[in-house]
Parts: sequence; C-alpha cells; structure tokens
Amino acid sequence: QVQLVESGGGLVQAGDSLRLSCAASGRTFSSGAMGWFRQAPGKERKFVATITWGGGVGRTYYDDSVKGRFTISRDNAKNTVYLQMNSLKLEDTALYYCAFRTGGSTYAPNAYGYWGQGTQVTVSS
Repeated sequence: QVQLVESGGGLVQAGDSLRLSCAASGRTFSSGAMGWFRQAPGKERKFVATITWGGGVGRTYYDDSVKGRFTISRDNAKNTVYLQMNSLKLEDTALYYCAFRTGGSTYAPNAYGYWGQGTQVTVSS
C-alpha cells in the first residue's frame, strides 16, 4: 500500500501563491507517476498536473488551465511531490488531491490507484 498525505492548502486572495505538498510512504515503486487532481463542489475530479516517478529527470504534464502558473516538482529523497501555484484565480478553488499511478493514462483519474485525502484551496476576490 502507498499512503499519500497532502498539505499546504488554505484561503488566499486572487493573485496569491500557494505550495501544496504530498508526502508518500509505505510501499515504494521504482517507476510510475505522481499527479495532482482537483474537484470543485458539484463537479467531477479533473487532472491538474503530473510528474513521472523514478530515476532521471521527471517528465511533467499540465492541464491547459494551469500551464504557466503551476509547477509540479518532486524530491525523491523525501518521497514528496510539490505543486507550486502562482497567480491563483477564483476558478482554482477546489479540493486538491494527490494521486499515484504505476501505469496507464497520464490524465485519467481511474488510472491512479492511490489517493490522498485532499487539501482545500480557496481563492477569494
């Protein structure tokens, strides 16, 4: 089993920044990918960003809505993934989830077998 614990959410104003963290523990994998998804009230869970896991430079992928504003990164030594969110907008308000997959689609939530509990990000005007 893989345990994922998110942190770093909060209430900020539009234009502010936040950095989310996701610490992984338990079973380790030599490859796969760690991603961030978000879910606003009454809406489906949506892909935000992902980074490949394992050796070498992690390849990153972003949803168009966050490109240029969000940056995903990883610290292999700490088994932690980060999501730096800049220039936050009202529409970024959501519950943000960290998730891990060993294979399958980069963008589909059902490809990710391990999920954290989520951390709330609220952006106010």
